[in-house]
Amino acid sequence: MASALETLCGQAYGAKQYHMLGIYMQRSWLILLSFAALLSPMYVFSGQLLAALGQPAALSREAGSVALRFLPAHFTYAVLLPVTTFLQCQRKNWVTAAAAGAVFAVHVAATWLLVGCLGLGISGVAVAFNLSWVALAALLLTYALGGGCPDTWSGFSTSAFVGLKEFVTLSASSGVMVCLENWYYRILVFLTGFMKNAELSVDALSICMSLTSLEMMIHMGFLAGTGVRVANELGAANGQGAKFATIVSTTTSFLISLFVSLLALIFHDKLAIIFSSSQAVIDAVDDISVLLALTILLNGIQPVLSGVAIGSGWQGLVAYVNIGSYYLIGVPLGVVLGWGFNYGVPGIWAGMIGGTMMQTLILAFITLRCDWNEEALKAGNRVRQWSSTK
Repeated sequence: MASALETLCGQAYGAKQYHMLGIYMQRSWLILLSFAALLSPMYVFSGQLLAALGQPAALSREAGSVALRFLPAHFTYAVLLPVTTFLQCQRKNWVTAAAAGAVFAVHVAATWLLVGCLGLGISGVAVAFNLSWVALAALLLTYALGGGCPDTWSGFSTSAFVGLKEFVTLSASSGVMVCLENWYYRILVFLTGFMKNAELSVDALSICMSLTSLEMMIHMGFLAGTGVRVANELGAANGQGAKFATIVSTTTSFLISLFVSLLALIFHDKLAIIFSSSQAVIDAVDDISVLLALTILLNGIQPVLSGVAIGSGWQGLVAYVNIGSYYLIGVPLGVVLGWGFNYGVPGIWAGMIGGTMMQTLILAFITLRCDWNEEALKAGNRVRQWSSTK
């Protein structure tokens, strides 16, 4: 839901309506903290929910216990994500990077002390995790509210309580868009748990997901950068600048993913060695390495196009695209290939890649057909309309 702030803060900053960034951030805090409270029962009762969905009792109990320990981080995100976006839209990424570097050192030390020395296990991991996120939020808040952003932060204001309905609408659209993407491949792991020889399948799939997640961080950077740059240019009434930023970002990200996907194909039989010594697991990962390479290739395009959508304020449209591509095409196709044609994990993954490919093609079509000058006019109207609610 915080990605709504990328649209609004990015476009307001481009339009030089600097005072609105602080007000937008306060509105986002109000909405995200409210939704965090509404969603907290998912953490409290996650064990019962997993059991109701047919997961093994022991796994459900353990997962529920772990989820409850991470509840503090759930609320911390509601504070951290808006301030991170607030700084990002002002191109102050160095602040977040510096704070994250310092907190990483704290995280490593806390994990070593609590888990390695005191032997607290998962409880120690949870404490270190929560401590790290709270520390990062505290550092960024200290900078943003303590004088580091004099043009965009002028203190808390009652204006934050104005125009909440429109803000909730855009935030909800953003939340649906992002959640549908994030849940999609989680469903793949969930479905794999119901297959024969599920332990081996989940092991192989988890390794591949870890590899794609690591590589995906590169493209998430492009997503964030593209979203901010497109929003800034549209807010500044520079439609052609937004178009140029889209072309450069998409091309660069795709070339990087092409290189990494080729590496995955070249070293297909060695990918799992750093994760497991089991030959069965290594062979299982080797069997789906082509799908891994294809997923990496798509990762080079899809996140950037999502960044363009966020910067342009298309979250509602993309939410519908995600529903159709992922859940009406990808998941059913994966189920049919996995069970109907007995292709197992490769079949499920291939079907879900089909959904991602469909979504990427639709977003590419929308972006190619976009009238950037018209989008710049829409952004200008949005900035004026939302600024008038201060």
